[in-house]
Amino acid sequence: MEFNHISVLPAESVELLDVKPDGIYVDGTLGGGGHASLICERLGPSGTLIGIDRDAEALSAARERLKNFDCRVIIEHDNFFNIKSILQRHKTDKIDGAILDLGVSSHQLDEAERGFSYNADAPLDMRMDRDDALSAKTVVNEYSEAELRRILFAYGEEKNAARIASNIVKSREKKPIETTLELSEIIKRSFPPQKRYGDKHPAKRSFQAIRIEVNRELEGLDAAVRDFVDCLKPGGVLAVITFHSLEDRIVKNAFAELKTGCTCPKEFPVCVCGKKPKIRLKNRKPITAGEEELSENNRSHSAKLRAAEKLDCE
Repeated sequence: MEFNHISVLPAESVELLDVKPDGIYVDGTLGGGGHASLICERLGPSGTLIGIDRDAEALSAARERLKNFDCRVIIEHDNFFNIKSILQRHKTDKIDGAILDLGVSSHQLDEAERGFSYNADAPLDMRMDRDDALSAKTVVNEYSEAELRRILFAYGEEKNAARIASNIVKSREKKPIETTLELSEIIKRSFPPQKRYGDKHPAKRSFQAIRIEVNRELEGLDAAVRDFVDCLKPGGVLAVITFHSLEDRIVKNAFAELKTGCTCPKEFPVCVCGKKPKIRLKNRKPITAGEEELSENNRSHSAKLRAAEKLDCE
């Protein structure tokens, strides 16, 4: 399948970066190169774009899309959680801006064989990086009932987590659960008949939870946001697009803490903690998609864009 991914909030996010022609910018979730191409359009021959992605297919598509730009383009098959070590490899410690478009890409959802979709039959996989050892098949067939219940509730905010976990375990005792539609049907049967059909597929939250567990999407996100802020030059901007409340909460809370200065009790006459704000928010409330984008890209409905500018605090 040809790589196809529609970038969410492309103009809004790149506009917030205020790209300098000779700057160094990172797209930590490169995908097919949609956001990156808009950055590269604004970069001159002395500018640099570092694109990072866990998906080899995405990197191949992005490399082709970005090959004719005048700026220097560096492609890294890695996890953006490792931003500091990635920059060290290229003898760079400070950047002018970065963008993170979190979650699963349109291509990964559309390509049935990747196993992300509950609407298409495929082997249970859900790995963003196919070199990773852990797959959805392992999670579904080898995790204990308690572990399954935990991730379904914590990562999917699934109220029916206990019954779904129980039914998964009962089903796999008869035979291993091999495909996405097998799992989808087990989940669907875990709901009362009147709740199996509606606007949202009953397996949506559970598939999200398993995908997050497989790819460890949340475990290092808070640290990664802080690492990106550390890597910014004063005036540099980090823009983050989230797609569900769990990851948005992590980004929001990290930004809130980083923009807070002194944490001494109010009754202290002078500051003794020495803490200074590291960032200022570029937008007090998250930016969401406009009507035109909403009509053209269904994925944009849940998107929230937050951005922060690094202060000269060092």
